[in-house]
Amino acid sequence: MKRLCILLFSVVCSSAWADAAAPVTTRWTLLDQFEKAYTLDDSARVVLVARSMSTARLVNGALEEKQEGFLDARHVVYVADIEKMPSLAKMVAVPAMRSAKYRIMLDQTGRVASRYDGDRETVQWLELEDGKVIREQRFSDAAALQSALEALPQ
Repeated sequence: MKRLCILLFSVVCSSAWADAAAPVTTRWTLLDQFEKAYTLDDSARVVLVARSMSTARLVNGALEEKQEGFLDARHVVYVADIEKMPSLAKMVAVPAMRSAKYRIMLDQTGRVASRYDGDRETVQWLELEDGKVIREQRFSDAAALQSALEALPQ
């Protein structure tokens, strides 16, 4: 009986240790403004995260003059965290987002944006390699964000 308890204890401890040592997955799936699913994969080079209306306007300011497909050609994924947006505002804002010439992943519950330690005052730029964040920048100026996006290879 004592051996069984020790064996059971060691299995439980090793299982808990393995779970703690396992890397947090960077894969996620969100719906865009057209309700089409997108799953983050290894082809993505940059994830932009906007957590407020002001940062969403900043991204829009950086992209409003760009042609359709600009972000896709550079393997950039744009995530708008709309969790804190009131329901009534979502009913108006989400259909309005359909006029954008770029895809916007809508984080309705904050489950994706919360994985990345950002703030509501800046646009978070997460540079990825094989699906993992290797570098982070923050932008509070549309012109600087636009320059950084233009500098990305196609």
